[in-house]
Amino acid sequence: MDFSSRINFHTHTRLCKHADGEPIDYCREAVKQGVSVLGFSDHTPYPVKRWETVRMDLDQMPLYVNGIEAARREFPQLRIIMGMECEYDPAYANFFKDVLMGEYGCRYLVGAIHSYVDRNGEWKGLYGYRMTDENLRDFADHTVAAIQSGLYLFMAHPDVFGVSYEGWTAEATACCREICKAAVAADMPLEINGYGLRKKLKLDEGTMRPQYPLEKFWEIVGEEGVKAVVSSDAHRPIDVWSNTDDCVDWAKRHGVEIVNELIAEKIE
Repeated sequence: MDFSSRINFHTHTRLCKHADGEPIDYCREAVKQGVSVLGFSDHTPYPVKRWETVRMDLDQMPLYVNGIEAARREFPQLRIIMGMECEYDPAYANFFKDVLMGEYGCRYLVGAIHSYVDRNGEWKGLYGYRMTDENLRDFADHTVAAIQSGLYLFMAHPDVFGVSYEGWTAEATACCREICKAAVAADMPLEINGYGLRKKLKLDEGTMRPQYPLEKFWEIVGEEGVKAVVSSDAHRPIDVWSNTDDCVDWAKRHGVEIVNELIAEKIE
């Protein structure tokens, strides 16, 4: 990807309660950093109080829409696209389609698994414990269901389980391969996420590594022929392209095709 084709679909705003800046701030930096297409995909609100400390409230959606419209007026040289980053819960599929994309006009949805339904039917987050192979199997099953739902343009940080999983087993390989096979069957790219490369390194069996992306996961992606989107996952305006060139290098290292341009063409 050269300077003229910098496309980032994963951008947050202050409304999610754990990021800084308004859309116009990110667009200002995008122009400086040579981004040509900027997609906003802040954490979606829900019509019920769920995960409310890390996402906007539903009554803030007009602020989100208006902020993006103001940025479009201020920066006509940028292609600015409005989307949302959504957890997978089939109970809210109609809300995603009818409200987010229908009523508010979002042009795309990004799938992201920060919490998954375990084999007991309970929601389980990714942080604060050491993930077992059994946990990873539940995460993988939930991710495959999200891919197969057809709701999402791509899956963000599919290897985010690396924040809690340590070591590597045959079950880990099997889980990751199933995620990849589902992505190929759905013709859905997986995201190499720059935010993970900005986070504190994790000690894993005596070696320091990124929490995500995970080398072993992307080795499997390359073997299975899955395509990739590279994203900054910016939570500060200054990071609108941060580490995304590193994500390009990850893709090249593992023989993974980057399809940011093709995805941008699909969005009306």
